[in-house]
Amino acid sequence: MKSVAGDIALVTGGGGGLGRLLSLRLANLGATVVVWDINENGIDETVKLVRAAGGTCYGYVCNLCNREDVYKKAEILKSEVGQVSILINNAGIATGKKFMDTPDELISKTMEVNTMAHFWTVKAFLPAMMEKNKGHIVSIASLAGHIGVPKLVDYCASKFAAVGFDEALRMELEADGYNKIYTTVICPYFIRSTGMFEDVVSRFLLPLSPNVVADRVITAIRCNEKFAILPGYFQGLLAAKWIFPWSCVAMFLRGLVRDASPEHDQPKKATDNNHQEFEPSKDPNGVLHQQLARRVSSSERKP
Repeated sequence: MKSVAGDIALVTGGGGGLGRLLSLRLANLGATVVVWDINENGIDETVKLVRAAGGTCYGYVCNLCNREDVYKKAEILKSEVGQVSILINNAGIATGKKFMDTPDELISKTMEVNTMAHFWTVKAFLPAMMEKNKGHIVSIASLAGHIGVPKLVDYCASKFAAVGFDEALRMELEADGYNKIYTTVICPYFIRSTGMFEDVVSRFLLPLSPNVVADRVITAIRCNEKFAILPGYFQGLLAAKWIFPWSCVAMFLRGLVRDASPEHDQPKKATDNNHQEFEPSKDPNGVLHQQLARRVSSSERKP
């Protein structure tokens, strides 16, 4: 496994959830961690936890829906901390509504956070990696980037795009001779305790532990893996998608995920990673990629 000691690692959506766990692990391995999020309280908590554990961490409020803000914060980061050598595009949102019930604004936000932000962050930090032919770009996608799920049409589309972005970027870098700039795409099943899929109804498999996912991401980075699917045996499912008749595949998928976003007494509003429900017109920050700002559990403090 390669060492990440001395690397500068940027984690988007690092104000809580998986991003916070990744920040703690990277700092524990000797990396300087930089956290971007829209939630200032979440950033402060992550920075405090990392520093309390003996790590080095900086935090910046960044609106990933705003390309100019991404570029602006990137320049500030470079001048105040240094050149990013590990970029982890982790921030994400899910609306959990049927396609025709999803407001246009939420569809746009989903694509901006889950897909377009990857373009802007990579454009901001890839040039320095290319100068040294050294770096690592990680995309936290989803198993929903390979298979469709009802009530997650916009989410699936955004994650399919993230998977394609990673693969095409890798091919381009390899073709141009940048053989020491690695890209990794992580495609997990639903993750619990992120605020997005707490109520998912799955027949055979419970949502994954964020600690398990965080450990797997770190292993993938240190081993320069091109992709990781969680759980690993789901790779067979992806192969089966192209082997078996679609009617069989669809029947299995519908049975596996009974309801990705159950509706209870009232129609479910869009959910961000702050465990908050909101109408698009009432989103106080104008963006939806907020991370957890709740009290940190003991499991989340695990380095």
